[in-house]
Amino acid sequence: MNPLKKLAGQTAIYGLPSIVGRFLGYMLVPLYTRVFTTGEYGIVSVYYSYAALLMVILTYGMETAFFRFNENEENKETVFSTGMISLIASSVLFLILASFFAQPVANWIEYPQHKDYVIWFAWILALDALSAIPFAKLRAQHMATRFATIKMVNIITNIGLNLFFILWCPFSLKQDSWSSANALINLFYQPQWGIEYIFISNLIASGITLSLLFPLFLGISWRPDAKLWRKMFIYAFPLLFAGMAGIVNETFDRLLLRYLLPADIAEAQVGIYGACYKISILMTLFIQAYRFAAEPFFFAMAKEKDAKVIYAKIMDYFVITVSLIFLVTMLFLDDFFIDLIGTKFRVGRNVIPILMLANLFLGVYFNLSIWYKLTSKTIWGAWLSAIGAVITLSLNFWWIPLSPDHLIYGYLGSAWATFICYGSMMVLSYLIGQKYYPVKYNLLPFFGYIGFAVFLYLVSTFVHPEFTFLRISFHLILLLIFIMVVFFIEKPRLSKLF
Repeated sequence: MNPLKKLAGQTAIYGLPSIVGRFLGYMLVPLYTRVFTTGEYGIVSVYYSYAALLMVILTYGMETAFFRFNENEENKETVFSTGMISLIASSVLFLILASFFAQPVANWIEYPQHKDYVIWFAWILALDALSAIPFAKLRAQHMATRFATIKMVNIITNIGLNLFFILWCPFSLKQDSWSSANALINLFYQPQWGIEYIFISNLIASGITLSLLFPLFLGISWRPDAKLWRKMFIYAFPLLFAGMAGIVNETFDRLLLRYLLPADIAEAQVGIYGACYKISILMTLFIQAYRFAAEPFFFAMAKEKDAKVIYAKIMDYFVITVSLIFLVTMLFLDDFFIDLIGTKFRVGRNVIPILMLANLFLGVYFNLSIWYKLTSKTIWGAWLSAIGAVITLSLNFWWIPLSPDHLIYGYLGSAWATFICYGSMMVLSYLIGQKYYPVKYNLLPFFGYIGFAVFLYLVSTFVHPEFTFLRISFHLILLLIFIMVVFFIEKPRLSKLF
């Protein structure tokens, strides 16, 4: 099979069910932003920002190391069991420490009354960390249906429990005629809880997910190979720092907004920014689906003599796709996508195009990063992410105000910091990668397609018909122009591809 077709097929197989599930998950955002205050949603954003960083620490690059050594080692089961034993040991240690130091941690993050949140998240993170390599094994063995099914169960369970606790239980308790149902609900439901049920739902869903992956552990010889573990750890360890720096780039803007803004507006501003960040849903979902398929594909394709040519072609079509996603989202933002968040959160609308382009750059960076993974120079991944982290922290400290008198940038400054961070990482990865693993990427189409998509979006902001029908029609014409230009430019290559 044509390798580009193969990657596209794998992206669809792995990605489409995940996209559906993740999209349903994002449908919780309208619920959260209507039921909870901006401050309450800000607390959720803060906790999940910390969780993202801890998740990287708990997996410490072992998922990527599994792909790397699964392709090279003859005994693949030893690679699996060695990686799993390492994660089990570290996860158990983390749970013990988190339980013992729960109150000091709660005090440190300035939620001293919520020690229970710390313990709940410790269990969520441990369960998710233990699921990382089993999910990687399913991807490596091309068990797409099973992978997608378990992912869907996780999402549906989480959504269902959120709807049950946040909507159904309060509604049911208001119905006096439902005394028998209410008696059962009162056994476990706490009416005074709100965002707590977001965390509880996540915890239950993570537990069910790991239980569904348990059959992968059966029949495995649980004898770790110390020499193999050392090689895996040396390969993965720089990725830990790369991941930590990457999480700083991805989530620390919300934490810094909370600590650098005046206390009376901080939680609300974090909630607004976090909700607007969710509008980049199409970009985020595509990149996530693509990564599920691309990482094992890139490692497997490295053995082919024309691998670099294939990587360059993949980049071309990736850029076209993400440019199209950016354009669709921005053209129809006000008529469709903005409805994903409540009206009180829409004041942050102006950060959405900036964050969309920032995530586009991040997707391109992921494509480029294959050079240091294939050459085992993972230390460069750590350096590039560290440079991005320095940019993120420096610009956020500079642009987030310290008092109401300096309220100039706020979360808009955080958005521009993210844009500059990912753009810089993308450029540096390209320049350094050309030295160690040169790939002849087509830069002219790269800049051309992204630039053309941005240009058409800017046109839509200047020509903005008042009537909905005319506005949507005009935006459809702009979208069609982009598609037709891409088609005529790519037609010769598309005919060879298909």
